[in-house]
Amino acid sequence: MNIVICNDYQHMSAIAAQVFINCLQANTQAVLGLATGSTPVGVYQQLIESYKAGEISFAEVTSFNLDEYIGLHRDHPQSYYYFMHQELLNHINIEGQRVFIPSGIEENYGAYCQWYEDQISQAGGIDLQILGIGSDGHIAFNEPGTALGSRTHITELDHQTIDDNARFFEAKADVPRRAITMGVATIMEAREIILLATGENKARAIRDALEGPVSSQCTASALQQHSNVTFYLDSAAASLLQQK
Repeated sequence: MNIVICNDYQHMSAIAAQVFINCLQANTQAVLGLATGSTPVGVYQQLIESYKAGEISFAEVTSFNLDEYIGLHRDHPQSYYYFMHQELLNHINIEGQRVFIPSGIEENYGAYCQWYEDQISQAGGIDLQILGIGSDGHIAFNEPGTALGSRTHITELDHQTIDDNARFFEAKADVPRRAITMGVATIMEAREIILLATGENKARAIRDALEGPVSSQCTASALQQHSNVTFYLDSAAASLLQQK
């Protein structure tokens, strides 16, 4: 496990984006695991710039997103499908059939979750996965108490997650209460993982993930058992770490 403490958000975004650029230059058919939220936006902006500069291509790349709210259609401004297209996919040359984002409006989620797992397997697994972290230590929507052996599944959102995400909606009552998410075990099968975190509100989660016990109460702690993971943090997010 590697920890990189960055000068600021821009510095973090630039060096994390370089990991993606290096991956795509080494493997034009890379399978990428993508995340939503405000934290990875800087990375996506760097990737768009690199693509426009002719340094990388997404023509043969396949992408899998971590999660999606249940009940939001693709055209909803707060759906993760909408977010990914606005922040990255509309600005690069990735093929639509190579983009996989969980659906929030399926009727049979038992079958759909298995289908999503199968698509990842058929693509050869994820080469590089980007993650954020919730203030309660969750990765993707694997809330506290989620089994570390979990696969893609439907989850009830924790009250802390609802509170944290309410800022993106007109009212807290508008935040969906359920989501579909890759499981912890699914994420752990990625060959390389990078996790980004900034701000004092993430410091406790980062401390628990890196220095606490491996526990389902902090699903990010499972990353301690991954052979190729790097945490990119600003000084505020790293402020509670005992060993820097």
